[in-house]
Amino acid sequence: MRDTIPPQFPAEWQPLVDKAALAIRALAVDGAAKEKFLNDPLLRPITQRVAQRYVAGRTIEEALERAASINRAGHKASIEYMGESVRDAAFANAETEVFLRLIRAAGERQLDSTISFDLSHVGSLISPELSYQNTRRMARAAAGHGLELIISMEASDRVDDIFAVYRRLHEEDGLNTVGITMAAKLLRSVDDLPKLMALPGRIRLVKGAFFESEAIAWPRNSPELAAVYCRFAKDLLASGHTCSIATHDRSIQAELTGFITQQGIQQGHYEFESLIGLGTEQVASLQARGFPTREYAVFGEDTFLYVLNRISEEPIRVYQAIIDAMGAA
Repeated sequence: MRDTIPPQFPAEWQPLVDKAALAIRALAVDGAAKEKFLNDPLLRPITQRVAQRYVAGRTIEEALERAASINRAGHKASIEYMGESVRDAAFANAETEVFLRLIRAAGERQLDSTISFDLSHVGSLISPELSYQNTRRMARAAAGHGLELIISMEASDRVDDIFAVYRRLHEEDGLNTVGITMAAKLLRSVDDLPKLMALPGRIRLVKGAFFESEAIAWPRNSPELAAVYCRFAKDLLASGHTCSIATHDRSIQAELTGFITQQGIQQGHYEFESLIGLGTEQVASLQARGFPTREYAVFGEDTFLYVLNRISEEPIRVYQAIIDAMGAA
């Protein structure tokens, strides 16, 4: 499916658009709704049709093929096996085995790709120690194949546990090929960024898609969030720290490419990243201008949270979702 530049609502509609986005994000973390959409025999086929725009497939093989096509287009790739909030230890361990198979297959095919995951997918809600042990297994396997492993960001109440596991992997195990995702929207990130930059792993900077109170986070479409994102990105770019600038915001991309050019920042430690189904044309344009790029492909059955977060970022995508649900081209 071709990703296109979404049309814009009139500016005076923005308050209503923001309310719609909040409602979609709230639905995304509703466990009962997720169960219904993913398992109801009538809703499941519709959910899968909508998800096809944003995911690489349902199997490891489909994800590997998509990553290979991304590499052929001249971009690095990132592969994520979707899943989160696992509360059964046996299942967390079984899902870790899926990641290990993915890592081995990506390494054998010599794909230029990172492997990404949610810490709660491999046990953090059961115990931090379980998630640490499972992540360490994955990180060692990835390092053995010359691959980076990137920990994704989750809701704000999970950030401390995520950062604690990340620090252990670096400080206790020396696993410098493990990276971390940081959400610029969280007010705490102004203090978190210097701490993360003290460790050598890649920092993947995102705006942050999760539903959060304005007491602890900038609103998604606020000028304050755009400004703080650019500030964090410029700090990373100027420092030489390995980083991924992960945003589809064209104004931010324009500001940062201008900054890179003006400052004469050399390639090697940074890249611009986009998600499949949302920004393929953007990364192609950036690559044509000589900037390094990466495209992020997710796969699996657990699409509910991911797809709703993508729609909420541009609520006008609800109309596209309706078209996709109806099976139109």
